[in-house]
Amino acid sequence: MDSKPEETSRQTRVTILDVASAAGVSKSTVSRILDERLPRSDNETSRRVRKIAEDMGYVRDVSAASLRRGNTMTVGVIVPRLTDTVMAMLYEALAKACSKSGRFAIVATTDDKPKADRLAAESLLKRGVDGLILSTAREDDDFPDELGARGVPFVLALRTDGRSLSSVGDDRLGGYLATRHLLDLGHRRIGVIAGPSYASSSRGRVEGYRQALEEAAISHCPDWIVPSTFGIDAGADAAVQLMRLKDRPTAIFAVNDNTAIGALSGLSRLRISVPNDVSVVGYNDIPIVSHLPTPLTTLRVPFEQIASNALDLLTSGGISADDRIRISAPTLIPRKSSASPHLSRASHD
Repeated sequence: MDSKPEETSRQTRVTILDVASAAGVSKSTVSRILDERLPRSDNETSRRVRKIAEDMGYVRDVSAASLRRGNTMTVGVIVPRLTDTVMAMLYEALAKACSKSGRFAIVATTDDKPKADRLAAESLLKRGVDGLILSTAREDDDFPDELGARGVPFVLALRTDGRSLSSVGDDRLGGYLATRHLLDLGHRRIGVIAGPSYASSSRGRVEGYRQALEEAAISHCPDWIVPSTFGIDAGADAAVQLMRLKDRPTAIFAVNDNTAIGALSGLSRLRISVPNDVSVVGYNDIPIVSHLPTPLTTLRVPFEQIASNALDLLTSGGISADDRIRISAPTLIPRKSSASPHLSRASHD
C-alpha cells in the first residue's frame, strides 16, 4: 500500500509572505500590523490582515525577527538564589518589565559566590542574551569592571558598586526610617542584625541606623551591631547574641525580613515576647511577614520600580553621568512587632 512521504504530510510554517499574498498587501505592511511591539492599529486593512493571519495559523517567528534586528530580546538575570523571597520578587518584577517591552528574562542562580557569578554570566551570554542584570554585586569583587571592559551591557540591581549602571533602593533612607520609628516609640537601646558587609544594601541600612542615632544624640554600643548573612538561621543566632548582652537592646532592626523572621524565632526560644519585651523591625516587606502571628513592622521596597529602572538603564542609550544610579525610596509599614519599650512594664502593672 502506497503512503505519502512524511515531508509532504507535514504542515509547512505560514510566513509573513504567505499572509501578505492572501491579503493582497505588501510584506512590510503585514509585518507592521502584526508586530505586537507597535501601537495596535484598528483600521479595516489591519483587522482584515489579523483575521487572515489567524485563519492561516500564522505564528510570529521571534528568533528570526531578533536575528534581523541583531538581538534576541532576552535579558539574563543573575541572583544569589530563588529560595530567597527577595530575589524571587526581584526576578518576577524584572520578568514582568521585560514582558511589557516584548522581551524575555532568563534567570541563573549563583549562591552568592563570585566564581559562580562569572560562570552564570558566560552561560547566559553564550545563549545570546542582549545584556545582564545582576543582583550579586560585592564590595570585594571587580566582576562588574570585567564585564564593562569586555563591552558587555549590564546593570546592577538592589546592590551597587557605586560606579556601574545601577537600580537600587534608598537603603540609607530605609535604615534611617526604621531606626527613627523605634526612636519615636521611645527606644534608646537598638540592636542591628546587620547582614553581610560585602553587600551595599546592608551597609547602606546600617549607615542609616547610625545617622538616626547620631541625630538623636545617642551613642550606640558596638556590640549592638551584629554581622550576619541574609538567612533565617543567621537572624536567630544574631538575636540570641544581642539578648545575651548585659545591657541588651529593647529593640532590634534586622536589615532584611529573613533575618527578622529568624530573630522572632530566636526570641521565641528564649521566651522573650515581641513586642512586649523587644520590638523587631525588618526590611523588604516580603508577603509572609504580614501574616506572621505577630505581623512584622518593615520597610517596603518598590521592586517593580527598581526592575523597571534597571531594564530602562540596560536598554536605553546615552545615559547621563548623573543618571547612572537610580534610587527608589522605601516606605515604612508599621505593624504589631514594634511598640513602646514601656508596653511590657504597663502590662504587668
